[in-house]
Amino acid sequence: MTHTLLLYCLVFLLPTESCRTLYQAASKSKEKVPARPYGVCDGVCTDNSQCTQPCPPDTQGNMGFSCRKKTWHKITDTCRTLNAVNIFEEDSQLVQPFEDNIKISVYTGKSETISDMLLQKCPTDLSCVIRGIQQSPRIPGNIAIIVQLLHNISTALWTGVDEEKMRSYSTIANHILNSKSISNWTFIPDRNSSYILLHSVNSFARRLFIDKYPVDIPDVFIHTMGTTISGDNIGKNFTFSMRVNDTSNEVTGRVLISRDELWKVPSPSQVISIAFPTIGAILEASLLENVTINGLVLSVILPKELKRISLIFEKISKSEERRTQCVGWHSVENRWDQQACKMIQENSQQAVCKCRPSKLFTSFSILMSPHILESLILTYITYIGLGISICSLILCLSIEVLVWSQVTKTEITYLRHVCIVNIAATLLMADVWFIVASFLSGPITHHSGCVAATFFVHLFYLSVFFWMFAKALLILYGIMIVFHTLPKSVLVASLFSVGYGCPLVIAAITVAATQPGKGYLRPEACWLNWDMTRALLAFVVPALAIVVVNLITVTLVIVKTQRPAISNSMFQEVRAIVRISKNIAILTPLLGLTWGFGVATVINDRSLAFHIIFSLLNAFQVSPDASDQVQSERIHEDVL
Repeated sequence: MTHTLLLYCLVFLLPTESCRTLYQAASKSKEKVPARPYGVCDGVCTDNSQCTQPCPPDTQGNMGFSCRKKTWHKITDTCRTLNAVNIFEEDSQLVQPFEDNIKISVYTGKSETISDMLLQKCPTDLSCVIRGIQQSPRIPGNIAIIVQLLHNISTALWTGVDEEKMRSYSTIANHILNSKSISNWTFIPDRNSSYILLHSVNSFARRLFIDKYPVDIPDVFIHTMGTTISGDNIGKNFTFSMRVNDTSNEVTGRVLISRDELWKVPSPSQVISIAFPTIGAILEASLLENVTINGLVLSVILPKELKRISLIFEKISKSEERRTQCVGWHSVENRWDQQACKMIQENSQQAVCKCRPSKLFTSFSILMSPHILESLILTYITYIGLGISICSLILCLSIEVLVWSQVTKTEITYLRHVCIVNIAATLLMADVWFIVASFLSGPITHHSGCVAATFFVHLFYLSVFFWMFAKALLILYGIMIVFHTLPKSVLVASLFSVGYGCPLVIAAITVAATQPGKGYLRPEACWLNWDMTRALLAFVVPALAIVVVNLITVTLVIVKTQRPAISNSMFQEVRAIVRISKNIAILTPLLGLTWGFGVATVINDRSLAFHIIFSLLNAFQVSPDASDQVQSERIHEDVL
């Protein structure tokens, strides 16, 4: 302002004293109103309060802040320098960035002006905005304008996308895909911007026409490759190698199309693939999701006849303690979806995925689970415990065969030992199938075998619980004498119906309801799925319900065996405590109460201690041997 006044005085020859007076007044006014720092809110910061501040000089827009824990945190930012005039390189030096007659807002849908002007000024190669965009700062408002520009171009151009247009389009996208701009995507008010960009790039590339020669357009943060294919090709693959995390380290991604798939394609057809090293992190930042992309994002544009492709992703983080999931981006629901892919092979360096491209799924990658507990201690405990358990179960069944005629002379002892033998047999089969499933969950996943192994593991572990439940019913029978009028054959049929019928129905319904939609198995293991279909509830709910019932049974046994003593001597009290302790020690593993500790691992799944205790309690679970059977006999004598 002071400089303007001086210029005014010189031009119009105002009296010197008047000019001096105006200058001093302007200077004093400037001193009295100090400039307020940008990005700082006035007033008291109270939780959940919000404020808006103007952007720094030479930018338009505003910044929104929210108060959390007595501190202002920026939540939105629309500051921008680009507009419909200065984005074009030939006009960028002739006009001021912001004039009253330039009205543009990406959030009110008026940015179509830029795309219209672009298609008028340089319709052949779209290059007239490249310099203006590359010279602009990657601030949130500029990113939003460029995203909207790319979206408008992809919808305006239906045909005539050649290599030059694709090259210019990639250059524009490369500017806002820069790894240094990732944090700024968080402040864009429109949370859809990241996946609008992904969809726009894929849509524009879908209209690319490939002539005689393959297309290869490498940029730092987006790499496009395309070629023509025919049925007589022996196979096709694209290999990308790109830097991530602002380091010199590169990760690779490969798209493989088998010869069997190429036979289905009419000749000639186009295949286009695009690799993004940063779009995964941008999606994570803008959508605020707790997922981590652990490889390149690979988009593929294929003929509709191609139904299967293989994708090889080198891992960014090569930690062996994190599980990997193959996923596809659902273009309608805007989320990563496991149904699009399945894991074929995995090691610490890379993952191989088999994916199903479609209109819904064009982009694919691998996710790294945020906290998956993997420990060699748990592995050792599990397999050592299973080995001891299997040997003990075989010993238990052998003892039962040898003493069967001696211990089944009465109806109640016969029914009791039927339960013991079936608990041991089903637990043995469950352990064997568990080991089979662990081998099938290795680096190479055999899908059909994995489905079968999961079904039998589910069936036999449920059978263990239901036979434990049958055992509890027999104990209740001893306490309450509910079935005293029923013949032995009816009781045996009822026990087998409960022990095998109920688990078979649950396991069959689970596989029938979830397997057609590929939601039966977990991507990383031969076990019931949780993330997609909650199939695991078909095991957890019956098991925990039976544990609760069996806990009630143990409580009734304790109450029943507390016989009133003739005297209140210390010796009688000690004997009662010892008898109750023995009953609890025998019935707890026999009725599967240790499985109730699994609730703790669900509540706090990151606690290694809970997982170790749960593994120790259940990996060594065996059916009662000869000495335990004697104690079991005494329990029944106590309750009868």
